Amino acid sequence: MSTAYTVTALLVDIYNKSIYPARVTIANKKIASIEAAAEEDIDTPGYIMPGFIDSHVHIESSMLIPSEFARIAVLHGTVATVSDPHEIANVCGMEGVQFMIENGKQVPFKFNFGAPSCVPATVFETAGASLDSNEVAQLLASDDIKYLSEMMNFPGVLHNDPEVMKKIAAAHRAGKPVDGHAPGLTGALAKQYIEAGISTDHECFTLEEAVDKLSYGMKIIIREGSAAKNFEALADLIDDHPNSIMFCSDDKHPDSLVEGHINQLCARSVAKGLDIFNILKVACINPVHHYKLNVGTLRVGDPADFIVVEDLTHFKVTQTYIDGQPLLINNSSKNPDITNPNIEGVTPFKSIIPSVAATPINRFSCKPVTVEDLQVHITNYPQKGGLIPVIEALDGQLITNRIMMKGLEINGEWISNPETDCLKMVVVNRYHMAPVAKAFIKNFGFRTGAIASTVAHDSHNIVAVGATDGELVAAINAVIAAEGGISCVKGSDQKVLPLPVAGLMSTEDGFEIANQYTAIDAMAKSLGSKLGAPFMTLSFMALLVIPHLKLSDKGLFDGDRFSFLS
Repeated sequence: MSTAYTVTALLVDIYNKSIYPARVTIANKKIASIEAAAEEDIDTPGYIMPGFIDSHVHIESSMLIPSEFARIAVLHGTVATVSDPHEIANVCGMEGVQFMIENGKQVPFKFNFGAPSCVPATVFETAGASLDSNEVAQLLASDDIKYLSEMMNFPGVLHNDPEVMKKIAAAHRAGKPVDGHAPGLTGALAKQYIEAGISTDHECFTLEEAVDKLSYGMKIIIREGSAAKNFEALADLIDDHPNSIMFCSDDKHPDSLVEGHINQLCARSVAKGLDIFNILKVACINPVHHYKLNVGTLRVGDPADFIVVEDLTHFKVTQTYIDGQPLLINNSSKNPDITNPNIEGVTPFKSIIPSVAATPINRFSCKPVTVEDLQVHITNYPQKGGLIPVIEALDGQLITNRIMMKGLEINGEWISNPETDCLKMVVVNRYHMAPVAKAFIKNFGFRTGAIASTVAHDSHNIVAVGATDGELVAAINAVIAAEGGISCVKGSDQKVLPLPVAGLMSTEDGFEIANQYTAIDAMAKSLGSKLGAPFMTLSFMALLVIPHLKLSDKGLFDGDRFSFLS
């Protein structure tokens, strides 16, 4: 907007830790002036403050292309993200990264993409593409790339792997920060990892681990997503280390994005009695300085990226502006259901950001599977005295446990046993024909039915879990027919949510995708699962860089020894 205008409200000055009536003038996309005002001059109810920033998110996990993600995120006061496109990069390589950048540029939202550091994440799985150090350096030379994305290959850092170190060196030459990913790493090894020039970690799941990494100068990003939830464990860091903490969602499914974003973490922090200025520094300020973002923090001369919230308790966002452009106006609690697409007869609030047409890109080449493909002969699966290794999924965590359970054997095969919640899990190579990898998993709780998904971090092969082989086959073949998506099968009933962009994202309206996801998620839970997000949990069961036991398309993997089980 080129025309100057003013907003007069209670201003939250995070830098000076004060709140006072102020007249904020916006001109030429920037904050032109901030002047103290009288209370009687206030024309905008609520509090004006900088916008929220998600400091580490994979946009792909929302199942929405960036332009659709933005349409929903601004409803919650999010004005920018620090976004790692390694999900689509693992499928489509450089083409995938460019897809995200170009689609994001078509809407007035501040996406800040990184150069994926680990494509593929490991050599123990099949991905659709790879990015070597030369390609990573090429990305880092671009103004569109703000940082080197999470360095998941921490063993490579610790052992000075030449390719890994070249990627880190390229980021340092470009003057761009390096994000970390080292779950459970502490002590001398954590110090060595950090001293390689890695500045953040969003994988801490205990306070002790986070404090240890902070002691070596690392910044900690508190994660609260649809699967991994570490806020409760780490929230005390906000007051203890306010200059070194940020918030992120990491992976957020569309239904939970409709419900809220970083604003929810602010509300939960206030409810814990934490200092309001520390909370907002974490949510709005620290990411700007750490990643050198072109995002305003409500100072004169800054880009006019700001929001208005009804109060500093619940953080209901009523107005959102990016570069001075209003993207959400008058979304007050007087119409509390306006952003909820699940209320009968209520039209969802439509962001001023328009939907953008996009042409899908993808890599998908596999044929339907059969029941025979999924059989697990007892002689071909590790066992000891009738006990078999089983992945124990943990609700709200990406880590898994390795446990031993009594297998159910019929005619020389191990099969799913819903009675003991020991269910068959498989990974099907989506990029070329190959034998199906099989394992068993606990805590999905299905009494019947199956689910399948091509959202399977990080290589995004097809991952599925089910109570019977027949239902497993039906669920897998449903996503194969769609060339990507998620599915749920219960007897003869079937739901499929197609994800034509790399098997990860839809090009459709974000609110509609949230509705469809809500329906298929409810169906998955009706199979007997007590997991908060069965599809999100499933998507991480092939993520080998998170201990302790996972399944890739090549076999059952010991994350502690970083090798396959024999």
